[in-house]
Amino acid sequence: MPLVDKPLPELLKYEGRNPCPKDMDAFWDASLAEMRGLDAAVDLKPAAFQAPGAECFDLTFTGAGGSRVYAKYLRPRNAGSKKHPTVLLFHGYSGSSGEWFDKLAWVGQGFCVAALDCRGQAGKSQDLGSVRGNTLRGHIIRGLDEESPAKLLFRNIYLDTAQLAGIVMGFPEVDAARVGATGGSQGGGLTLACASLEPRIKQAAPVFPFLCDYKRVWEMDLAKGAYEELNTYFRNFDPRHEREDAVWERLGYIDNQHLAKRIRAKVLMAVGMMDTICPPSTQFAAFNKITSPKEYVLYPDFGHEGLPGWNERALKFMLDL
Repeated sequence: MPLVDKPLPELLKYEGRNPCPKDMDAFWDASLAEMRGLDAAVDLKPAAFQAPGAECFDLTFTGAGGSRVYAKYLRPRNAGSKKHPTVLLFHGYSGSSGEWFDKLAWVGQGFCVAALDCRGQAGKSQDLGSVRGNTLRGHIIRGLDEESPAKLLFRNIYLDTAQLAGIVMGFPEVDAARVGATGGSQGGGLTLACASLEPRIKQAAPVFPFLCDYKRVWEMDLAKGAYEELNTYFRNFDPRHEREDAVWERLGYIDNQHLAKRIRAKVLMAVGMMDTICPPSTQFAAFNKITSPKEYVLYPDFGHEGLPGWNERALKFMLDL
């Protein structure tokens, strides 16, 4: 097949290029402890949109740093009579949770659904975390110049995914033992992060996950598009790469390849082998570190785009919840 990255046998052995901070586990253990200590002040109100067979709600809670975080929540009508499997949906970079309509297919199959709006992007979630340094076109690098990696924006977004999962698992109509997560691109990265930080997630179906192996992206000269901010950061703030090692190590805290070993869920990952936005090697850097049951689905001629048949396969995967 044509190649934009390593051949498959090499991908299956690839271990990544971005360094892992020595205190990675301690950092995330402390972050999770902080999250669990928050007063989430969960607010669940009927949404303006409703549909036959479904009940739709606006869900808000207080996340890390005091931001109010929003998600769409749907459940089958009259759901209280039994426990339901549930799917968490995570959207692509710069987007939002989207329209209510596309979640109804899940509800029609008996699922409850929670779809997160990432803070600081196109949805309704707040982003109250003021930081020094560049924020232009850059959530990956937001907080990079702060003294503590706890100021990294994606640290808080990752915590939002885990917090949402925990909140939903506490709803009386949700079977906490049958909760899955899925999403594409940024949503794929957040699927991995959520499954890493909330070990009760049972199934995870990431699609060409973003937020993996940043150094590899830069070395491939693919710090463009979604990863453009990496290149912009160095050009503006470290043009001779004198602090390069420190930058990659700091980004290691929000590199999903270093979180992936925490995953206990069964994983089904879709990969477009012609993907120049999230190169296959970066995705396999995370996949190869997952120790739970896992499977990849290859699309040899496809890049960062819709993948034929994937939605049906993902549904069948989640029906095993």
